[in-house]
Amino acid sequence: MPKETIKSGIVSDAYLRLLADRGIDYMFVNGGTDFAPIIESFAKADVEGTKMPEPVIAPHENVAVSMAHGYYLVTGKPQAVMVHVNVGTANAICGVINAYRDRVPMLMTAGRTPLTETELPGSRSGSIHWAQEMFDQAGMLREVVKWDYELRNGEQVEAVVDRALEVAMAEPKGPVYLSLPREVLGYEIKDFQYETPSRRVTSSPAAPDLAAIEKVAEMLVNAERPLIITRTAGQNPLAVEKVAAIAEDYAIPVGEFRPVYNTLANSHAMNIGFDLHDYLGQADCIVTLDCDAPWLPEFHGQPAEDCHVIQIATDPLFQNYPIRGFARDLSIAADIGLALAALKEALAAKKDAMVDAIDSRRAGLAERRDERLQRIEGVIGKVKSQTPLHQAWITRCLDEQIDDDALIFNDYPLLLPFMKERKPNTYFGTPLAGGLGFGVGAALGAKLGAPDKLVISAVGDGAYMFGNPVPAHQVAAAYDLPILFLVFNNSLWGAVKRSALGMYPDGFAAKSNKMPITQMEPSPEYDKIMDMFGGYGEKVENPEDVPGAIERALHAVQVEKRQALLHFVTGLAW
Repeated sequence: MPKETIKSGIVSDAYLRLLADRGIDYMFVNGGTDFAPIIESFAKADVEGTKMPEPVIAPHENVAVSMAHGYYLVTGKPQAVMVHVNVGTANAICGVINAYRDRVPMLMTAGRTPLTETELPGSRSGSIHWAQEMFDQAGMLREVVKWDYELRNGEQVEAVVDRALEVAMAEPKGPVYLSLPREVLGYEIKDFQYETPSRRVTSSPAAPDLAAIEKVAEMLVNAERPLIITRTAGQNPLAVEKVAAIAEDYAIPVGEFRPVYNTLANSHAMNIGFDLHDYLGQADCIVTLDCDAPWLPEFHGQPAEDCHVIQIATDPLFQNYPIRGFARDLSIAADIGLALAALKEALAAKKDAMVDAIDSRRAGLAERRDERLQRIEGVIGKVKSQTPLHQAWITRCLDEQIDDDALIFNDYPLLLPFMKERKPNTYFGTPLAGGLGFGVGAALGAKLGAPDKLVISAVGDGAYMFGNPVPAHQVAAAYDLPILFLVFNNSLWGAVKRSALGMYPDGFAAKSNKMPITQMEPSPEYDKIMDMFGGYGEKVENPEDVPGAIERALHAVQVEKRQALLHFVTGLAW
């Protein structure tokens, strides 16, 4: 195999060159005293013209991790993050949890406080270097990464980088963690060689058991009221193609319960929307696609006793969830795209036996779809003049002014039923773990990965604060990332309030004038933050002003190439 040789340098030279060789475009960084060798290597590369990842400075660790997350979602390429020892790792953990549960690969790294006190170049030189050392720095996030390791010498840097990336990209994908002691990064190297390209390739996607797929096909043939449920299937392009084809060919309704990625176009005849209430209890065969929680038992109830439930996922048992009790009659561990492709073939041989059932379902579903769309338009008619502003009205006004390939990062406030059309893999919802603030940094990463796309970040006021807005807007300004930020401000933590009302509907909290631990007052003038960063900001309180405000903000983003923020004063979403 071809080899590259580094005649002389330090370990961090080799480390960064390896990352670039392995396809890492960016290193999202939040620096500290442990970065000295990394900084030296980047400076040297600038002078010598050596290819290394481009460092992107994120003034908060959660922004850095979320940017790597968003970049992967639009490019399919894992990126690197580096933060400052244990304290930076602690600040980054929320973002790492999101990536882990959403199976987003990334190389999460942190420096290590110097291991030695005086003995080596890079030994401790600051008072913090004693207090920042931990017995097990990786221990604080080991439960939310697939693999962790500490670089121990320069000779192993190629093996360590390749091991980290291959584990991150193996199904189910996810973040890995590597700690980098300052002395090790600063070791001198001579005639260091590494293979290019790497021979450490990720394993191919898992194919399904065809006998199990045949059982699924038989269950669907015998079903009168089948149902497909998705949450994250939209991340798999083959799955998107095949689920649309199966749903259309066999008149099987598809419900997207709290989707993290959109799977089926809203206009698709078999898309039943996002509420399973009218379908779950009536179904006699349910196929869930990569769903950790396909329904909420307390809210939706349970499927009928005689309903067959099939779970298809790379890990249908979700073994890294401590407790998960969803009943199933068949679990298939496979790439869902490959599984659906096989299921489509298996069903094709049986279609003649299903013609009457298909025709009956198709007619019934068309009628129910028309009723659902009429209800949606009825809601719009009621809320378009409502104050405080209603989220449905804002959602519809936005939808009417953007293309169907705009990239939307939604930390809860946009209401999907009121968006008429979205191409698959253009909508990214709050991660499964619910680490709020994700949508702010992830949108920045997406814009970096897809600079020609319109990127929108929609957040509630609480999620916006969690998103570290000052660091995020600093990144947008520093790296010319014009994004449209939509802040839905109801001056409270709505999810917290709904939870209390749901558990104690007639309790003291429900009767209080201001429910404890939910208020976020006084409310800042969020739009004014744009004055600090040369962007466009506008506060919107009247419903008739919403379309014009969106038009002006889009002009700032798309024509003037400035970031923009619209501050919507809203009520509590339900």
